[in-house]
Amino acid sequence: MHAAAIAVPIVAIVGGLTMIIFLRYFENIERMAMISKGLNPLENQKRRRISPDNTLRIGLLVVGAGLGLLIGTILAPFTNDSFGDGIQISLVMIFGGAGLLASYVIQMRNEKKREE
Repeated sequence: MHAAAIAVPIVAIVGGLTMIIFLRYFENIERMAMISKGLNPLENQKRRRISPDNTLRIGLLVVGAGLGLLIGTILAPFTNDSFGDGIQISLVMIFGGAGLLASYVIQMRNEKKREE
């Protein structure tokens, strides 16, 4: 196995964990600065509310990408060897985009119901 094949997942995991640690560290510094100035740090947490629209959008995107990957994997043996990877990537993009379009349609329908 090539060294790059081993190094990529290790670097990704270490980089992700480092990013999480630094984000939490700077968030703590921000909270301490707010407390020292007499502000309430809990007011800052209102912007972190999870929106159902974002959850729907991400869920349909992931489902569409997974469906595209599944269909691409099924169709790959029936295609030319040089075209097999391209069909998987293109189907992931097509079905991911279809998931985003479905999310948009559902959100617009929900907004019309809210207005009525």
